[in-house]
Amino acid sequence: MNILAIGAHPDDIEVQCAGTLARYAAAGHKVFMAVATNGNVGSPTLSREEIANVRHAEQQASCAIIGAELIWMDFDDEWLMNDRPTRTRFIDAIRQADPDVMFIHGPTDYHPDHRISGQVAEDARIPASVRLVETALPHISKIPHVFYMDNPAGVGFEPEVYVDTTEVFETKRQMLLCHQSQDSWMRAIYGEHTSITDMMTDNSKARGLAGGYAHAEGFREVKTYPRTGTFAMLPGFGV
Repeated sequence: MNILAIGAHPDDIEVQCAGTLARYAAAGHKVFMAVATNGNVGSPTLSREEIANVRHAEQQASCAIIGAELIWMDFDDEWLMNDRPTRTRFIDAIRQADPDVMFIHGPTDYHPDHRISGQVAEDARIPASVRLVETALPHISKIPHVFYMDNPAGVGFEPEVYVDTTEVFETKRQMLLCHQSQDSWMRAIYGEHTSITDMMTDNSKARGLAGGYAHAEGFREVKTYPRTGTFAMLPGFGV
């Protein structure tokens, strides 16, 4: 299968579903990681262009760990909008990946870029398969099945299913460690006393406790027409 995760910022995918992606990759599935914004405001010292280049390189390094293909949409950080250019670019990201399964941000996330990214991705899943919706890439033949990823720290998100990520947890941690500039930025702007990897680990353990594993990631199914799949498409539930 082809698997596509769409995150608003560099590191979002790693925090919320890199373990699941690592399991797909290990099983021989093709994984794509699409990042909507370039992180170009996330530095207390670097220019917008400089930090965007750093974030791009960090994302490439993370993708390389599991052999994922990066789709870099390059929108401005904090200014993601639900408009025609954005939807068009998201449609092309879906068309490029031609996914069977897609992971997106959910509607209860705290960050507007996250919520908008998820909404645009959800709205683009059907147009990506429509021939007369003309973009840079041709239409695809199937509509992907979609799951919402967890929210940061699990706040406001109640999973329906848990994927056991115990055996790939170290891979997930190494992917997130690629994003050192984000770790520095979060400490600078939020005054965090723990690293993003520590925060991720805490949530991973909490989801694991709920699911009966040492580490887990939680998901919800997007139950919209047409229904194109089931939880069996997740690793450990049939894949």
